[in-house]
Amino acid sequence: MKQSAGTLLYRRGPAGVEVLVVHPSGAYNRKAPWSIPKGEPDSPSADLEQTARRETQEETGVTAGELVALGHIDYTKSRKRIHAFAGPAPADAAPRPVSWEVDQARFVPLAEARELLHPDQRAFIDRLEALLKATPPAAPG
Repeated sequence: MKQSAGTLLYRRGPAGVEVLVVHPSGAYNRKAPWSIPKGEPDSPSADLEQTARRETQEETGVTAGELVALGHIDYTKSRKRIHAFAGPAPADAAPRPVSWEVDQARFVPLAEARELLHPDQRAFIDRLEALLKATPPAAPG
């Protein structure tokens, strides 16, 4: 089974918690669902958290800080396993499409993320909400 790893970075916005999502580029992806920034490991032995950090940096220009594993989901159609890691976005995060792979990168409120994301990835939003209820994010400093 192919592996992929990405991040679900969050911040406190005017309407509550917002998460960083990306949209794949290319005419054929115009109506494609959004995604967490993610990608495949460089090798079978590559560390998945490091892969997630690298892909987030490569696709959005945002450097992830402290991360916690959100587990994985399996795409039902492509049989790909997606691993996610959540963490607070840096205070100065200014996401932008840095890679040819994405044409948009931005923070959106959780409810909007749930609508935009690939249906199989919505479980990561649920897991993030459960995590934040257990450990509320610190107030902006």
